[in-house]
Amino acid sequence: MIASESAARAFTASLCDGVAMERLEKLAALLVEENARQNLIARASVDSMWQRHIADSAQLLGYVSRETIAPWLDLGTGAGFPGLVIAAMRPAWKVHLVESRKRRIEWLEAARDALGLVNCMVEGERLEQVPTFAAGVISARAFAPMPRLLELAERFSTKETIWLLPKGRSATQDLQSLGKNQRSLFHVEHSVTDSEAGIIIGGPVQQQVRPEARQAAS
Repeated sequence: MIASESAARAFTASLCDGVAMERLEKLAALLVEENARQNLIARASVDSMWQRHIADSAQLLGYVSRETIAPWLDLGTGAGFPGLVIAAMRPAWKVHLVESRKRRIEWLEAARDALGLVNCMVEGERLEQVPTFAAGVISARAFAPMPRLLELAERFSTKETIWLLPKGRSATQDLQSLGKNQRSLFHVEHSVTDSEAGIIIGGPVQQQVRPEARQAAS
């Protein structure tokens, strides 16, 4: 379990190269600066940004092959978690960040440009207005209750799509909100950054969860 900022940095570094870590350091600095102008993250979490936000996002890569080529769709990206972190760590991947709030959109576009993430697309509108495409991964950290989330995002999903939904300490409860048939398609994994938090996972990965993230955190 990751219990410090130094451990969070080391964990994140184990999942990417040095150039990506430089991008993440720059992202963290930009976020601190912007957070003084708008409340992107809770001020109480600024001093634990790597543990609470960056490593918390980076752990999702432990469930996705590096050979993934289909786009990553991040719903309700907000300050950029997990989508902007994923784009910074895997700049060759196409990552779509869906966010409808104007100031958040401006932040995401500025951060993307500052980090040189040419394959990162900011979808500055509600998900209902985003053109349909087949997503390789669908993530959402704090987007909508599970039934509504699946209803809105279903058109982007194929039988190969991996769902990665960090739900904090309500993960099990959120999963139980689904009907039996839908619930059987997902399961909960423990977060490496909070022993009481969970990630709702669905798709092919549920048959063989990749162990890298948990090994790096131990």
